Formats: sequence, structure tokens, C-alpha cells
Amino acid sequence: MSSSKHQKGPDLKRFMDKRLKLSLNGNRKVVGTLRGYDAFLNVVLEEAMPAEAAGSSEGEGGGGLGTVVIRGNSIIQFESIERVAK
Repeated sequence: MSSSKHQKGPDLKRFMDKRLKLSLNGNRKVVGTLRGYDAFLNVVLEEAMPAEAAGSSEGEGGGGLGTVVIRGNSIIQFESIERVAK
């Protein structure tokens, strides 16, 4: 049993407003700008799109998802596309 009663949420403040690539279950990948998160690692991504579409030119496909909320239990990995200050 831990000494503290309250569990601390994830510290993603340094990733706010940065472009991220998220690996999700089901072998899916999404790229977008982090706009928010909570203690359960649910995240809000703006200008989100599948990672495959992010690699192609903007005019092709039109596979943008817009603003999305992704449940924390489906996130496997975070990868920052932009440099993040320590």
C-alpha cells in the first residue's frame, strides 16, 4: 500500500501545444497537437490525422480527423514530433 492516498496524474504539461504521434491499440497511429489531458491519460488532439495521412502532402486524401478525444487505455506510446524543453 502506498503512503499517499491520492494518485498523481500524468505530467504532460511540457507536451502541451506540441505535435505528437500516438500509437494506439489495434496497430493504429494518430498525429496531432496536444490540447488537453486528464488523470486517466485521456487526451485531446487538435488537427489530428492518421499517421499515414500525415506523411503525405496536405492536398491528397483529406484524411484529417479534426479535434478528437482519445481514451487513455487505448494509448500505447507517445512520441513527440517537435523538440520538447526539459
